Amino acid sequence: MKQHSEEALYDIYRRHPRIKIDSRQVEPGDLFVGLAGTQVQGSKYAAAALAAGAAFAIVDDPTVVPKRDERYLLVPDSLLALQNLAMEHRRRHRMPVLAITGSNGKTTTKELIHAVMLRRYSVHATPGNYNNHLGLPLTILSTPEDTEMSILEMGANHQGEIAELCRIGRPTHGLITNIGEAHLEGFGGIEGVIIGKGELFAYLASNRGVAFVNADEPYLTDMAGGLDRIVRYLESDAPSKEQPGMETKVYALHPQLDIGFMDEVGHMLRCSVALSGQHNLQNVKAAIAVGKYFKVPCTEIVIALSEYRSANHRSQLLEHNDVRFYWDAYNANPSSMEASLSGFKQDHLANNAAVVLGEMLELGEAAPEAHRRVALRAGQVARTVVLVGPAMAAAAREFDRPWFADSEALSAWFWQQDWSGTTVFVKGSRGNRLERLLE
Repeated sequence: MKQHSEEALYDIYRRHPRIKIDSRQVEPGDLFVGLAGTQVQGSKYAAAALAAGAAFAIVDDPTVVPKRDERYLLVPDSLLALQNLAMEHRRRHRMPVLAITGSNGKTTTKELIHAVMLRRYSVHATPGNYNNHLGLPLTILSTPEDTEMSILEMGANHQGEIAELCRIGRPTHGLITNIGEAHLEGFGGIEGVIIGKGELFAYLASNRGVAFVNADEPYLTDMAGGLDRIVRYLESDAPSKEQPGMETKVYALHPQLDIGFMDEVGHMLRCSVALSGQHNLQNVKAAIAVGKYFKVPCTEIVIALSEYRSANHRSQLLEHNDVRFYWDAYNANPSSMEASLSGFKQDHLANNAAVVLGEMLELGEAAPEAHRRVALRAGQVARTVVLVGPAMAAAAREFDRPWFADSEALSAWFWQQDWSGTTVFVKGSRGNRLERLLE
């Protein structure tokens, strides 16, 4: 059976722009892409996808292709075909594309910027955390024709990934939230993180792109040294003059997340953002800076931020079974743990607070000391500290803290305790599944 060219595949995609990679989710008229996984070969599910109504199935395994069935589209590599489709689709969209990467806060920053930009433009953004070599092409290929701006979240756990995502997504603008101790095992230490995340700025420098730079974060100003077009944003203690279009100053007006910033004519605007933790000020600053740069009216920025509500277990204040939670359990690494714990300490007194920490994943040799450090820090924030996961066991023994092997054991114990009047801080890597506490 002949293999299909990229041009032929794109023509088919234009007629069937809904792409599915899970045969169980296929609807009539979809284009199914069978991807090779570590345990499942997606091409083997092409028949099921076609039976469910898929118009065509892109596969890279010739053994699954029956004779004389033109609905099977054979390619050398299904993932590469998907990425090439995305590159061609991106090439045909002449619009600003903002790429967001960093160690912490990528998704919250993306959601805040999305909310702000929607006040003036038709915007398409990465759904959830579809931020890798697979999710990013799917995001691009789901871009509606009337889109005026695209926001692409880019995640990575080793060097070279951001450069590859930039090659596919071709960003015109970029933002690195921060540099922290995330995925240290893959990056090979903090210097590797700087190089890996810095691939976004390197791409922008080579393509005359614009970088939004948080001047309050370590490393970022130096990393942006090779760029000609920079928009800075920073926190300030008191109102002062800005450089129009090139700088945004944000003022923290209260220990909670109440902020102020100057509008187009130099008047102070204020708003309250429903995010728990002072560390989220960094994410809010980015949204204000991007909105002002793209000429979103400042009154509209205030509305967007005031109406924003977090989801997916990120920086939420929740109440469940009469217990108040300060919930930030979507993901975790040493720097995000420190930032979240510091924000929680500012907002809550130690005598009416408790901390539940799940283990942090993908830290490699740094894991033992990193878990010891965050457990020690938690003890400075609250009297009651509970630790979860194998990597937390040694710290639990050293500091004499309650420890549980997993979230199921934690939940069985947790709801037998009296938490009256207590706010419980919860954070850990996604693999801990700490949301079981809320089931």
